[in-house]
This record gives sequence, C-alpha cells and structure tokens, in this order.
Amino acid sequence: MGEVSIGIVGAAGRMGQMLVRQIGETQGAKLVAASEAPNGPTVGKDAGELAGVGRLGVAISGSAETVFERSQVVIDFTVPKATILHAELAAQHGRAMVIGTTGLTAEEGAKVRAAAAKAPIMWADNMSVGVTLLAEVVRKVAATLDAAYDIEIVEMHHKHKVDAPSGTALLLGRAAAEGRKVDLAKVSARGRDGITGARKAGDIGFASLRGGDVVGDHVVVFAGAGERLELGHRASSRQLFAQGAVRAALWVADRGPGLYSMKDVLGLTT
Repeated sequence: MGEVSIGIVGAAGRMGQMLVRQIGETQGAKLVAASEAPNGPTVGKDAGELAGVGRLGVAISGSAETVFERSQVVIDFTVPKATILHAELAAQHGRAMVIGTTGLTAEEGAKVRAAAAKAPIMWADNMSVGVTLLAEVVRKVAATLDAAYDIEIVEMHHKHKVDAPSGTALLLGRAAAEGRKVDLAKVSARGRDGITGARKAGDIGFASLRGGDVVGDHVVVFAGAGERLELGHRASSRQLFAQGAVRAALWVADRGPGLYSMKDVLGLTT
C-alpha cells in the first residue's frame, strides 16, 4: 500500500498540532486535510506553519466534511459533541476514522458504534502502546487474584483536564472488571467523602487527582492482606498519543467497517 492520506479535525489544538508533526515524521503517512471550527481564528492558516514544521500547503478549513471528502483516514481528538458529528460524517462518506476523544457518554458511545457499522472506526481511550499492554496485564492479574484483593485505580492529570475519572482509568477499570467477570457499572466506587463506612468487598475504586502539567499517571492497586501489587504507567509526553494515533490510522486505512481498538492494532485480540 502506498502513502495513506490522513486528515485531522481539530488541527489547531495541542493534540492536533502534535498529530501534524507526527504524520510528517511517519513513513507511509501524508497529511492532506485539516479543519477547525467554522470562523475560528486559525481557519485559512497553513497547518504545518501552525504546528511549527514549515509550510505544508494544507490550509485549515472550517469544514470537517471537507476533511472526510479528501482523506482516507481522519483522526479526531476533539470533544464528544463534535466527535459524534464526525463519526456520522465517517459513516456517510465510508471513511476510516481514529477517535481519541474521551468523556463520551453511553449514548454518545452508542452513536459511534452505529457509525462503525458503515465505516472502519478505531476508538481508544488511550493510544499509548504501554497503556494497551498494561490493560492486558491488569485483566490477567484481576482474573488470577480473587476478591480478597481490593482494586483501586489512581490517576493524575494536568489541571485543565475536564473529565474524571480519565478515559484511561476507566479503560483499566473495565479491564479489571473483565478479569473478574463482573459489570464495572455495578462495582464502581467513586468520590468517597465523609463517613463512607467500610469498603465494600468486590468494589473497583477510582481516585482522580488534578494539578500542574501532568500528562497522565495511572496506577492500578491490588491490595491484599499482607501485600500490595501496584501496576502503573506514566506518560511524560503527549507525543506518544500522537504516535499511537498515526500508527492506528495506517492500520485502519484498509479495514472494513467495524469498531476496532488498540488491541486490534497491536495484534493482541484473541
């Protein structure tokens, strides 16, 4: 397969600019289109110049539909409301899509799944190879250790993050729940405060910390009597998410309609 033509929605944002740089550094990938919100201050500007890599000849459009028309794969790290509209465009145009947006509701997630019936969509709460592998380890450990080991997930992100728990924390929580063969929605414990009483056996707890410029720290704690096992991941640069997203874009470009994950991209699906 020759070069894969990639478009970016939300190209002027922090992640959008990183994606522009990463595409330029990735063999087999080519940026062909980019967009931002209509009438935004960056519309009309060159995506490469905005990302600090020099002129690429790709002007930022105010139309996401134009990006889908011109690209084989579109990468989206925007906000849930926009992502749902973009998934619908992917379905309408039969274009592959990579979604890294977090914080989607169950209803919004259902709309992404509906779009995936008509277009190949790779959707992940975290594009990191390390986090994907961590989730697999967490699933296996949770399946091995019984409910005598309490599971707690602690995450910390920068002070500007608007959703909690993080998408990655929830991903790890789902992995633990799958290992235990339980429904995460029924055992999830969040926001403890005040006189809460003793910890309920079998719960999977979440704690969210916010501050500074932390890219993303996650620790899954298995706390038993007399010992504690901690499995963690620390992200020191958001560029690793861009690397994972572009890798996913190259992988999903020639797939058929369906909903895919980073496990599929890494060949971990059993």
